[in-house]
Amino acid sequence: MYYRDPLLIYESLEQKITDYIQHYTPNRIKEKLSGMFLIEYRKHTTQLFA
Repeated sequence: MYYRDPLLIYESLEQKITDYIQHYTPNRIKEKLSGMFLIEYRKHTTQLFA
């Protein structure tokens, strides 16, 4: 991930990790979720039980 960048300040490391998580998490497709993105699956299940 960011192993090549020298990080001297904890806050900059924390911000880079947060940015990475926010970028990666919503954009991954899961087989367990019927091939949907996590956000799509949550919307789908809430519509089923609403």
